Amino acid sequence: MEIADALEVLFLRNYNTRLVVSCTMLLGCACGLMGGFLLLRKRSLMGDTLSHATLPGVCIAFMVGVMLGGQGKSLPMLMFGATGTGVLGCATVLFIRNRSRIKDDAAMGIVLSVFFGAGVALLTMATKMPAGAAAGLESFIYGKTASMVLSDFWLLTTVTVCVLVLSLLLFKEFRLLCFDESYAASQGWPVKRLDVLLLGLVTAVTVAGLQSVGLILIIAFLITPAAAARFWTDRLDQMLFLSALIGGVSGWLGASVSALIPNMPAGALIVLVAASGFLFSMLFGVERGVCVRAYRQWNLKRSVGRQHLLRALYEILEADDVSEDQIRIRSVPFRQVRGRRTWTDAQLRRYLASSYAEGLIEQVGKEDVIVLTEVGLEAAAKVTRNHRLWEMYLIEYADVATSRVDRDADAVEHVLGEDMVTLLESKLQSTRPVGASAVPVSPHPIHPGD
Repeated sequence: MEIADALEVLFLRNYNTRLVVSCTMLLGCACGLMGGFLLLRKRSLMGDTLSHATLPGVCIAFMVGVMLGGQGKSLPMLMFGATGTGVLGCATVLFIRNRSRIKDDAAMGIVLSVFFGAGVALLTMATKMPAGAAAGLESFIYGKTASMVLSDFWLLTTVTVCVLVLSLLLFKEFRLLCFDESYAASQGWPVKRLDVLLLGLVTAVTVAGLQSVGLILIIAFLITPAAAARFWTDRLDQMLFLSALIGGVSGWLGASVSALIPNMPAGALIVLVAASGFLFSMLFGVERGVCVRAYRQWNLKRSVGRQHLLRALYEILEADDVSEDQIRIRSVPFRQVRGRRTWTDAQLRRYLASSYAEGLIEQVGKEDVIVLTEVGLEAAAKVTRNHRLWEMYLIEYADVATSRVDRDADAVEHVLGEDMVTLLESKLQSTRPVGASAVPVSPHPIHPGD
């Protein structure tokens, strides 16, 4: 029976399940798309502000409906009220930001707390009205996904289509607004109008999502998918696509699990699924994931250690004043290399093992002597050349003392690009004797046995 229920939910055979899942998927796509712009605009709190600012509108619309002789439960009227106070809250944030020295986060915090406080007070008044006890206004706070009907589906479809179309048509403008608002204004773009339009779209998504996840959890549905997508890419178009995808999948899985587990709120499950996606992205995102960055850092540290080893070998052989042909067959004792840096024996042997795996040195035998291969000699000469090019640059252009230049060059030589190498080498041509080695002479004295 459980397998049959799972298959029924998975293939959306039940009408109510199909409706709820479709609505939450549409809402997830719209929230993810708008959340990406909010995240890049550093207005993650705006969704929270808008959602809490809708509560007074819902209560006012209900009370007005009751006073006009109705029951006050008209969904269009409640949505209209929520939109009105949501837009008012948004306008208040913009007014405070533009007319005072208060920053965005402080303005949003003020508006959020004031509007939500007013909403709670109005909600208490509404529930004390004759028709207020059974009004079900708390569904706008916590969400009531299972009660969604066909009209909600068409509302969410309309909102999602509008958000998608306007985002595509104004993608260039929104991108410029998100990354450099001052530059956009200097180029004559209507920054304030674009900002209002973007916040208007966020307001529409927020109001449309009140019925499914509620005003408390809509902020998580707006920001979590976008934050998760940020770990996977640095491109805006890809980030927005992934954010919408993560939001849609979160809505689908959350609503499906809610349909399988009795008395489990769909809104909370949707947010938990989105949070799981965020956690996975934070750990394994290919661009900014914690594990990926740790691996890159470890790989870079190993590469830097291997480069230090190659330069130490080359400088030891160079200090003995031997020709390149002799360098190819010369061996260096382990202890002599060990004394070049503050390596431990274990660290140095790890670097030796890594260099041997790369084919840069011969296998270290019982005699503990190190011999560079042909490939290793070329790599060692290149590493030493890059280091000394940086030394030359720091001495001539950064006015770094000769006694400190080795340490300072050591910190930046590993990011030396090909363009910079070409530029520095061109500056060497006028001072390099004809037939000289490709490796520049060290600017500080090298003593044998160093």
